[in-house]
Parts: sequence; C-alpha cells; structure tokens
Amino acid sequence: MCAAISRKVLITDTTLRDAHQSLIATRLRTEDMIPLAREIDTCGFFSAEAWGGATFDTCIRFLNDDPWDRLRALKAELKHTPIQMLLRGQNLVGYRHYSDDVVDRFVDASYRNGVDIFRVFDALNDIRNMKRSMEQVKKAGAHLQGTISYTTSPVHSTGMFIEMAKELAALDCDSICIKDMAGLIMPEAARELISGIKKAVDIRVCLHSHSTSGIAPMSYQAAIEAGVDILDTAMSPFSMGTSQPPTESVVASLVGTPRDSGIDLLKLRTVRNICVQIREKYGGLLNPISERVDSNVLIYQLPGGMISNLVSQLEEQDALNRLDEVFAEIPRVRKDLGYPPLVTPTSQIVGTQAVLNVLVNGQRYANVTKEVKDYVRGLYGRSPAPVSDEIRRKIIGDEVPIECRPADLLEPSYERLKAEAEKAGLIRKEEDILTYIMYPAIAPSFLKGERQPEVLPKKQPTTPQPAAGSLPDQMEVEVDGEVFSVRIVSVGGNKVQVENVAPQKAPRGDIVGGIRSNIQGMVLQVMVNRGVPVKKGDTLLVLEAMKMENPIHSSVDGTVTEIFVDTGDVVQTGDVLLVVQ
Repeated sequence: MCAAISRKVLITDTTLRDAHQSLIATRLRTEDMIPLAREIDTCGFFSAEAWGGATFDTCIRFLNDDPWDRLRALKAELKHTPIQMLLRGQNLVGYRHYSDDVVDRFVDASYRNGVDIFRVFDALNDIRNMKRSMEQVKKAGAHLQGTISYTTSPVHSTGMFIEMAKELAALDCDSICIKDMAGLIMPEAARELISGIKKAVDIRVCLHSHSTSGIAPMSYQAAIEAGVDILDTAMSPFSMGTSQPPTESVVASLVGTPRDSGIDLLKLRTVRNICVQIREKYGGLLNPISERVDSNVLIYQLPGGMISNLVSQLEEQDALNRLDEVFAEIPRVRKDLGYPPLVTPTSQIVGTQAVLNVLVNGQRYANVTKEVKDYVRGLYGRSPAPVSDEIRRKIIGDEVPIECRPADLLEPSYERLKAEAEKAGLIRKEEDILTYIMYPAIAPSFLKGERQPEVLPKKQPTTPQPAAGSLPDQMEVEVDGEVFSVRIVSVGGNKVQVENVAPQKAPRGDIVGGIRSNIQGMVLQVMVNRGVPVKKGDTLLVLEAMKMENPIHSSVDGTVTEIFVDTGDVVQTGDVLLVVQ
C-alpha cells in the first residue's frame, strides 16, 4: 500500500510548547502566551503544540500557573487552530506510570478542556504502554497521533521503526509522528524511513526534530522530498539550537513549489514580532549552551529540552563546570540501561543518574535514584536491549524484573486519591484532583495557593561589567534567630536581588553521626523518627532533585538521634539532614 504524497506540507508550530521547553526550560507564562496564540490562530497551521510535555510540571512547580486554566485560555484564542499536546502514554504528563482509571480520566479531561490532537508516545517504544491512552483518545473523538521515539543505537534500525509504524496504524492512529527528540536523524535516514512508512501504510506522517546538531533543516528537506505530510517548526526567535527549525524559513522554502504550505509570510511576520518581544523578556533564561549548534549531541544524544534543564540543574548544584563530565557519562549510563531512547522520562532517568555518578564522589551507581531502580525492575516497560546481570545486581541486587505490562500491576487509584485530596482540602474543581495525582509532592502547596512564581532572572549584559568582587551566588542569612538560604540572582548598583528565600533548618557544621545531603533538593519524605534503630543501607529520607527521587541511606548501624528537616524543606549539598549514632 502506498499513500499519495500530499500536495501541501502542513505545519505544526511548537512555539507554545516544545520551543520554549527546549530553550528556556519551559518557563513561558500564560499571560505571554495569550496575545501570541491570538496571532498564531490567523496563520493556518495544521496545529499549535501548546500543552503537555513539561508544561504541566513547570506551571505548578515554578510559575504558580494553573495548567488547566492555561489550556482553557488558549482554547478561547485558538478558535481555528487545533491544540496539540504531547502525552507520555501511561506516564501522562508525569514521570511514572499511572493506573488505567487515572489515564482514562486525564485524557477525557484534557479533551474536554481543549486538546484536539494527542501525540502519544512511550519513551521505550513499548506500545503496551501507549494502548490505554490511545484507546481513550479515540473514544473521546480526538485526533490520535501515534509516535515513534527515534534514536540510533546498536539495537535500533529503520526496519524496526517501519514495523512499529505498521503496528500503530493498525491501532487506528490518524497520523504517525517520527519524534527525533535529539536531532539525530540524518537526511538519508529521514528519506528512507518516511518513504518506507508511506509504502507500508496509508497514513499521514509527521517529522519532529531539533536543530541541536545543525542537521535538522537538511533532514526536513529530505523529508519533504520523501513525501512527509507534516513538519514541526518554531517561530524564528524561539527556533534553532535545541529547538526546532524556524517556521518562517521552512514555509519560505516551499513557496512556489508543488508542496507550498499556503501560509502567508506576512502573517508569520506579525507572530514573529510578538515572539521577539517575548524573547527579550525571558532573555535571562536563555543559555548559550542551548542556543548553539553542538555536534557532540550525535555522541551523547540529549534531547533539546533536556539540555536546557540539565544546565539549569547543574547550576542549582553549583556544578556547571562538570557539564562535560556529565555529557561523557550519559552514553555510558544509556548503554548500561539497554539503550533507551532519550526522551522524557528516560532522558531524566539517564541524565540524573549520570549527574549522580559524576557528583557523588565519582562513584558510579553509589547513589541510585528510585526511578533507575524501577526502570531496571521493568516498571517502565521493556528496555530495547537487556540490562546486563552485572548492572542489574549493582542496582537492584537479586530482584527479578517483571515481564508484564507495568500498569497491570497497578490497582485503580483515582477514587482513593480523590478522597485523599478532598480530605486535605485541596479541591476546588474536578481537574485539581488530576493535578494532585500527577504531582503529589508539589501539588498540595500549589493548590493551597502557597507557592510563589519564581523571579525571572535579568538578562546578562553583552558588554563586560565591573567584577563584583568575591560576592557569592548563594549565602545564609540569619534573621531573628532563624537561618535562611538565599540565592543571589543579580547585583546592580547598591541593590542585591534575591530569590528562593527559604528557612535553612539543616546545620552545616561537623556533627558526629551526621548524614549529609549529597545534592541540592527538596525533602520529599522522611522515613524514620527519632529513637528508631536503623541498619546500614536503610533509607532514611527521600529528596526530590532534578525531578527524580533520590534516597538518602544510613551509612552505619545505629539509632536516629536527631532529625533536622521536614517534608517540603529545601536543602543544599553538604547540609546535615539527621544524625545516626
């Protein structure tokens, strides 16, 4: 079967989602999206990718911005342009699998609130993890775009991806996306894969790539020649680097050809001008590492959004100088874990473990996140290649990994968690239940109105400024006997602007038996009480750092005599969390 080549290349613009996720760590706020969406709606795009991915997380974690309110506000502006979201299969918009009843409710709520097209993927290309959400998308009556997470490795091939496309088409997908999250697809590979899929099944094919390696524009041209139906692009002020190729350039390249998109360049100019203003406002979040072409991505295979987040995370740990070490460690961890494609959540799983392997005394797997353990247990799905016995034993000991679909092990949880959230007084609207279920650690403070939007950092001057002496970027300040941890954002004249002011409860001096934090993060759960005996290796508490759960273990047999932190506290590297003697 051979699908006819569309005479018109369709464009999905990613400015409202993946573009700012890739370049400014998903920090674009709803207030700035609304006038932009209003103009985007006039352009005639196939869709506007505007929701899902990391937007849900950052809305409540950093922006104090309700993601459901955002979706409804965007729907009110995008009257003629379908809203597209990125859905992580059984992970939805989180970093773990949710029970089937939660998946059903989330997809239904997303559709009712404004999502028209669901791009559904699984980080491991395990279709078992995609089926439930795909079924719900079709049941709702929305457009289902099944997704191939493209990568290269000794165990991935064009033939394998074509077979996956055939399986997705058989599951009633309306279109198929080749999601090249790291910008790895070469022009000839794009040509071969797209033409192969279109020979095998009669379905629209979309190519999504990133310009990280500098190759994406060439691969897009090859895709056009091979008959691709849809291309993902971003408005030029938020394009290139770790983002997508520019919308205006792709549209202009098609003018006068048989595959002309039909989009008016003058209308794009109006959208572009708004984007220029927005970029200026968020300029302090733009990092040269995310903006430049980096051919090393062909080696370490990091997706665009992960690079900007990784830079941000290493800055939080005061370890940006070790970025190259982390980049070198990532392919080693990926190989250890059976070559997973690096896309959320596996990109965070692999990336965070690589950071820990570098930062924690340089000892690989001395500190293993809960997510890596669950991955090796099979709780994220089937890895592309088997994890070696040596690595498995190092991470989970003698445990036997599961073979079934991971969600089959999950009991229905929606009603139980709904009652839990209602009892805590967190629910004002139905969607708040889903917000709580997605992020139980941070949603309560958001839903109670206790979180504050982070301060936008000032754009760094392009000309050299007088040195600020030895002023640190973080310090501790005592106010009325209470110690606060203060991060300095900028210094100008006699004013010092600060952010993230939080009580610093954990001491930093030498304390006999003190268990220190080896990373900056938030206390997610304290597992012990004072007076409780513990064994060496027991989990004492769990920190959330870099969106992953990091258990802190006892280094000795003994008794817990002091606990200096509570759930929700932010701690720094080196803080004494508790004492075991």
